Amino acid sequence: MSCWETIADYGLRSIGIGERLLPRDNFTLCQQVVLIGSGLIWNIYFGTLALISGFFLATAVALGKASRLKPVQKLSAWFIFVFRGSPLFIQFFFAYFLFLSLKSVSPIFDPFTAAWLGALIVLFLNTAAYSGEIFYGALQSVPRGDLEAADAYGFAGWTKFRRITWPTMLRLAWPAYTNEAIFLFHATTLVYFSGFPAWQQRGDALYYASYFADKTFNPFVPYPILAGYFILLTLIVIGLFGLVNRNLNRHLPQASRARMTFRPTLLR
Repeated sequence: MSCWETIADYGLRSIGIGERLLPRDNFTLCQQVVLIGSGLIWNIYFGTLALISGFFLATAVALGKASRLKPVQKLSAWFIFVFRGSPLFIQFFFAYFLFLSLKSVSPIFDPFTAAWLGALIVLFLNTAAYSGEIFYGALQSVPRGDLEAADAYGFAGWTKFRRITWPTMLRLAWPAYTNEAIFLFHATTLVYFSGFPAWQQRGDALYYASYFADKTFNPFVPYPILAGYFILLTLIVIGLFGLVNRNLNRHLPQASRARMTFRPTLLR
C-alpha cells in the first residue's frame, strides 16, 4: 500500500470516513503519521469549540466576580475556585459518572456520556474558569484614567463597557489568554485517559499514538510524531492569536505594544 492509498484510507478515519479496521502488523511510518494526524482532528474539535464557548462564559464570570452583588460575586468566585482547584482528569472522571447516572434517569442524557459532548463540556467549563480569572485580573487593571475619560465623554453603562472597558481588558489579558489557549489544546489529550469511551476506535491523536506504541513496543516513533503535530498546532495558535493581539494594540505606538511570548505553564 502506497502512502497516498494510506492517506485515502485513514486520513479521516477518526471521524468515520475511510477504512474501518486499523492496521494490525507491518506498520509503516506513513500509517503512523496519517492515523495520528487523523486523530488530531478530535483534539482540534475539542480545543476550538471549548475555547470559543469558554471565552464568553469567562467574560461573564470575570464580570460576575467584579460585581457589587454579593451572590453573583460569590457564585463566580466559587466557580473559578472549584475548576481551578481540582485536576482536569478528576473533572473528567466525575463528569462521566454524573452523566452516566443521569442517563439511567432519562435517555436524553445519552449523548453526554460520549466524548464528543461530555468531554467538551468539561473542557468548556475548565477553560472558562481559568480564562475568567485572567479576564478578572485584566479587568481590575484597566487604567482608572481611561474610565474617567470615558465618563468625561459621556459614556455610561453598556456603551462604556463595549467601547472602553472590554477592549482594554482584552488587550491586557490577551498574552496570558494565549497561553491558556495553548494549554487547552494540550489538555485535550487527557480525553484519552478519561472515562469517556472512544466509539469504534475513533480516538484522538494520543489514542492512535498509544495504539502504535503498544503494537510495536516502540514508543520512540509514534510519540515524537504526536509531539510534532502539537508543536505545529501551537505555532498556528500563536500565529492566529498574534494577529488578534496586533489588532487589539493597533492604536498604540510600535515601541509600547505588548509582544506575544510563549510561557508554558509547567504546573497547574
